[in-house]
Amino acid sequence: MEAPISTPNYGTLDFANHTALVTGCNRGIGFALVKALLQTPIKKVYATARNLAAMPDLQHEKLEVLALDITDPASVKRAADIANDVSLLINNAGIATTYGFSNSNNQDLNADMATNYFGTLNVIQTFLPALTASSQQQVPAVIANVVTIGAFANLPVLGSYCAAKAALFSASQGLRIELENTPIQVHTINPGPIDTAMAKDFNGDKTSPEDAANAILQGLKAGTQDIFPDPASQAMFAVWQGNYKDLEAMFSQMNQQAG
Repeated sequence: MEAPISTPNYGTLDFANHTALVTGCNRGIGFALVKALLQTPIKKVYATARNLAAMPDLQHEKLEVLALDITDPASVKRAADIANDVSLLINNAGIATTYGFSNSNNQDLNADMATNYFGTLNVIQTFLPALTASSQQQVPAVIANVVTIGAFANLPVLGSYCAAKAALFSASQGLRIELENTPIQVHTINPGPIDTAMAKDFNGDKTSPEDAANAILQGLKAGTQDIFPDPASQAMFAVWQGNYKDLEAMFSQMNQQAG
């Protein structure tokens, strides 16, 4: 079953008008997004990661690689000073440190929030002057936050991650409302199981990072506010739309099977 995707509230996006910055590009969706963006007529792509040594080698005349630890305000400020022409910000960096709540320590729980929520908000706030400067009514700037379908109902095997991403989803909604009278668009990206290191123990069907990245760019191009880039997230969102408790029940069953 495929979910009805949100009616686009924004006009179509032309990548030829934009300079992009993507966080968390050392693997998975982030690296796939960089490769996909470089296949568009984008002006430039800044690919960032906390540890540049872990980033796969990729050469392109429109690509610039930057060190960026989103939990370090000084690192974010350095990147923003260099990438001061950004008009398309894709916040992809994230971590999952723990598998639940009842048996987790506060250090792990805080780490999830520090990266997935507070770190992402710090990036947005720090880059907002550049986004504002680059935006026009005809060519709006774009903020796109990679969240998860687990923000809609908590899957305990990734419980703390889901909770932090739920906070990010809520913040994205609030930011969208705050900026609705400005030429800055706010999107959420809500993937289901993607074939990355984070989902290595998931035994069901998984979408490749490349297919997810292409679907994300299609959603951004169409102006879709809330993007569900894979069949699993679309089906789960359809369940949530029918009755949010049904998605909770589905995740409960998945959790029992995983245990």
